[in-house]
Amino acid sequence: MAKMTKSQFIQAMAELMACSKKEASEKWDQFVAMVYKEVKTGGEFSIPGLGKLVKKQRAARTGRNPLTGAEIKIPAKTVVKFRVAKQVKDTVL
Repeated sequence: MAKMTKSQFIQAMAELMACSKKEASEKWDQFVAMVYKEVKTGGEFSIPGLGKLVKKQRAARTGRNPLTGAEIKIPAKTVVKFRVAKQVKDTVL
């Protein structure tokens, strides 16, 4: 089964919302911008029934270069993770 492309997704959304592809695309872009803003300012964004985007601080750690085996220092950084809702896990798995 092939993955759904963005244009296929927009087409499906347009059919569900009974609007044009342009309007569906604009609505999707507005939703994505809202999600980015909320995660950046609030640290998380919940999509009921699907999951949650969470901004986390990853601590600095020591890693290894796989070629040489030499230890390297990996600096601390902020990452965004997606936690899948239990409902999705139960339904899909």
